[in-house]
Amino acid sequence: MAEKTRRRGAELEDAILRAAADELADAGYPALTMERVAQRAGTNKNAIYRRWPSRAALGVAAYRHLAEDTLKPPDTGELREDVLALLRAINCGQSSPAGRILRSLLTGVGDEPELREQLHEQAVEGGTKAWLTLLDRAVARGEARPGARHPRVATVALVLLRNELLTRGLTTVDDDVLAEIVDEVYLPLVGA
Repeated sequence: MAEKTRRRGAELEDAILRAAADELADAGYPALTMERVAQRAGTNKNAIYRRWPSRAALGVAAYRHLAEDTLKPPDTGELREDVLALLRAINCGQSSPAGRILRSLLTGVGDEPELREQLHEQAVEGGTKAWLTLLDRAVARGEARPGARHPRVATVALVLLRNELLTRGLTTVDDDVLAEIVDEVYLPLVGA
């Protein structure tokens, strides 16, 4: 338990999000409470509720905070390598603390419509942005057609990776499967 200290702004938010991520990693989403996060962060519940109105919003924000590095779009100068690099980062991230937290959040989706909505917003907001950035660069280089810059098209490789993980119960997918997703589906779909 952290000792209560007077923090504000980004420093306090970071402490709360780290505490929430630790709670999620230790006990999972079903056991996540504002009280436990406040205690761990060394603050009070009001400080949390001012920023995140529900435990679903807090849980998803904690995941996003932890996963931000994974979602940064690489820039290798070639669409195929960018897509593979991003898929590999996400794939490796599935066994990371952020990946374990995401799985914990996903287990709560069936019982909590607000969590489902928060996760959907996160997927649209966070995940789509990186993929659209990759496609913007590829369109500028002439590697992708401008019409491919649609959220559903841009994220199809991610959707296929998630499908492999979920339907097969895996924590990571073999690299040859990632290459197949890119070479057999993604590049033909978005190609110039």
